[in-house]
Amino acid sequence: MSGQQGESAEHGIGAFTLAGSPQATAAGEATAPPADEEWDLPGGFARVHYADGHQGIQRPVLMADGFNLGRSDLDALYLGLEENFPLITSLKQRGHDVILLGYDDRGASILDNAQTAIAAIQRTIASRLGNAPLTVGGFSMGGIVTRYALAKLEHQRIDHQTALYFSYDSPHRGAVIPIGLQAFSHFIPVPNNFAKQMNSSAARQMLWRHYNSEDGTVGVDPEREKFLAALDEVGGWPARPRRIAVANGRGDGVGLDVPPGQTALASTGDRVYPGTTLLTQAEGHEVVVAELKRLFPKAEKTITTSGFPALDGAPGGTLGSYRILATMLEKFGATVDLRHPDVCFVPTVSAVAIRDLDRPEDLYADVDSLSPEDSEVDDFLCSSTTTAHTAITEELGTWLLDRLPQH
Repeated sequence: MSGQQGESAEHGIGAFTLAGSPQATAAGEATAPPADEEWDLPGGFARVHYADGHQGIQRPVLMADGFNLGRSDLDALYLGLEENFPLITSLKQRGHDVILLGYDDRGASILDNAQTAIAAIQRTIASRLGNAPLTVGGFSMGGIVTRYALAKLEHQRIDHQTALYFSYDSPHRGAVIPIGLQAFSHFIPVPNNFAKQMNSSAARQMLWRHYNSEDGTVGVDPEREKFLAALDEVGGWPARPRRIAVANGRGDGVGLDVPPGQTALASTGDRVYPGTTLLTQAEGHEVVVAELKRLFPKAEKTITTSGFPALDGAPGGTLGSYRILATMLEKFGATVDLRHPDVCFVPTVSAVAIRDLDRPEDLYADVDSLSPEDSEVDDFLCSSTTTAHTAITEELGTWLLDRLPQH
């Protein structure tokens, strides 16, 4: 590899993003079936799929997309919701009309995308035949967007006519992307999609802790503080609908087999970030989570954290964060040592809104043994096995279907 090729390789690594909603993984050019209605909305759009035998919207279920960069891909969302367990097909067979909500920018402020959700809720009410109540919710960030939207409507004394709110592995108490990984996105010496995603408004609002690319500090981002204050101003949660949640992580306190303080991913060759090592999160003061090294331009940086629990192995819905980066490194010619491809993204206690993430005893809590009244939702289900973030499984999907309004 020439110097110019090496420079191009190091610069090209960041051409990826981390998906925070169901996405089809099957190869091929599959597309979603055509929608019965397509709506243009302020800041977004929606597709409507009528229930079997319906000629219009009668029993609406509005489902909001999750976190990524750029415009929502509702084809990918539809296929992701059908791939492992046919959630949309099951909804339609049970007489529910499905409204998939997308955003012009999935990385925009949750407060802005909540306005799109509000417009979709109001359009649904205006289009509905009859007066069956709405079900409103979303996947990952979509559950936070709709939570705020419904609470804001109630705060404004606007009738959202929603009987059930649901969230699917949504980070009610925050999401986790390893600090070393966040820092690496900014160590790439050119603008890139990964860094753009890590610094997006939505990321800053949802992440439990954020790496500041300006000064290298780690903490609660000011945008998260402002968002939590805005959520608090509208009551925190919608009060009228029944609130339910599912978690892709286990509820018995058992997390991933990811020991703290170990190599998660290393570039072991002599080119493309040679010697860069990303470590799993460990407890302690000034704990090293990444040794970043590059050739073009030559630089080295050590990334540390203080006062963190062992987040990567916590019970929760997983994201293949290190696998995705390893794949990109290999694509550009690196030799990698990938030991922990998947780590916790949305801890179980966050998804069911029952504990914060700051203390190990809360992060690793045996949720099944806690009083359900400790949760901020009315009912919830944790996965019996550790599953990928927003994976639609038969266990979680069936539980959700069985709790939708019947009339």
